[in-house]
Amino acid sequence: MRSQKNYDAIVVGGGLVGSAIAYGLSRQNLSVALLDEGDLAFRASRGNFGLVWVQSKGDGMPQYAQWTRRSADLWPEFAEELNGVLGLDIGYRKPGGLAFCMSDQEFEDKQTMLERMRQTVPGGYDFQMIGRNRLKEMLPEIGGKVVGASYCPHDGHVNPLYLLRALHKAIQGQVDYSPNTTINRIERHENIFTAETVEGPVRAPKLVLAAGLGNRELAPQVGLQVPVSPLRGQILITERLKHFLDMPTIYVRQVEEGGVMMGDSHEDVGFDTSTTVDISRSIAQRAISYFPKLADANLVRTWGALRVMTPDGHPIYDQSDSHPGAYVATCHSGVTLAAVHARDLATAIARDSLPDEVGKFTAERFNV
Repeated sequence: MRSQKNYDAIVVGGGLVGSAIAYGLSRQNLSVALLDEGDLAFRASRGNFGLVWVQSKGDGMPQYAQWTRRSADLWPEFAEELNGVLGLDIGYRKPGGLAFCMSDQEFEDKQTMLERMRQTVPGGYDFQMIGRNRLKEMLPEIGGKVVGASYCPHDGHVNPLYLLRALHKAIQGQVDYSPNTTINRIERHENIFTAETVEGPVRAPKLVLAAGLGNRELAPQVGLQVPVSPLRGQILITERLKHFLDMPTIYVRQVEEGGVMMGDSHEDVGFDTSTTVDISRSIAQRAISYFPKLADANLVRTWGALRVMTPDGHPIYDQSDSHPGAYVATCHSGVTLAAVHARDLATAIARDSLPDEVGKFTAERFNV
C-alpha cells in the first residue's frame, strides 16, 4: 500500500510527454508524482522515428508551426542539459532536414505550401527548395528518380530511447516515479485531486493528464474531452552501414551506430501494433527509390507503434473549467515538442495557466 503523501502535482503518463512535463515541473520546485502504466500501455515513446521536425508542420494552423519552431530553438540547450544528466550523448543533431520530391509537380506543390507558411507563420518560416543537381552534390548516394527536396535548417534528430532514459534519470530523486500503475478513478474534493490506484491514493492540487491514448478515458473524469485515436506506423532498420546520410529525412535516417531507419506508414487499424509484409515492402521500396544502395542491406528489426492522433493531427492542450487545476497534454510529436513541454508548458502549469501560445490547441476547436 502506498503511503498517503500529498504532492504539488500529479502527472499521469511516463512517456516522453509526461516525463518532460514532470521534469519541467520539478525544475519549478514542485513536488511531483509521476504515475506510469508502463509496458501495459501502448508506448509511442519507444517506437518512434526520433525526428525533431519543424518542416511542413502547421500548414493551416500557424500557431502549431510557431510552437514547433519554439521547441526546436530550445532543443540544443535542452539536449546539452540531458547529456550531462545521462553521462552520454543522447544523439541530438541539428543539421537541418530534407523532404524529397519525386516529381516536378510535387516539387512545385511543396514550394507553394512552404511559401504559404512563410507568409502566415508569425516570425516567418525558413526553408529552401533544392534542385536535383545541388541535391546530388549534398547526397552523392541519392537515387535517380528524386527530382529535388525541401530543406529546413531547424530540423534535427535524436535517439528517442536515450531521450526517454535521460528524462527518467533526470527525475530520479526529484519526482516520485511509480511504474506499472493503473489509475482506477480520479476525484476532486476541496481543491485536491485524488488518483485512486491499486497501491493506494495519490493526492495533489494539480493534475496533468499526459497518458497518450489513455487520456480519452481519463479526461472526462475531470471535465475534459480528448478525442484521440490510434494510428499505426511501422518502422524498419537495417544492419550497420558505412555512414552516407548525416542529415535526417522525413522517411529515412541513419542513426549514430550506422543502422538506417525507414518508415513511416499511416494505418487506421485500431490498437494493433503488429507488423505486416505488405507495409514493410512498401516502406522498403520507397527508401530504395531514395537510396538505391539500401537494396543490398539486410534488415535486422521491424516494429509497429501507435501514434496518438487528434482529428486534425495537432496537439491538444487544455485546462478544465469544472475541475480547476486539471490539465491535459496530448500530441503525436513527443520528441519534437519535448523541449517546449519541459520549459514553457511546465512553467505555465506551475503558474496555474496555460501559455497564450497554445490557446488555439484546446479541444473546443472540434466543437463546430
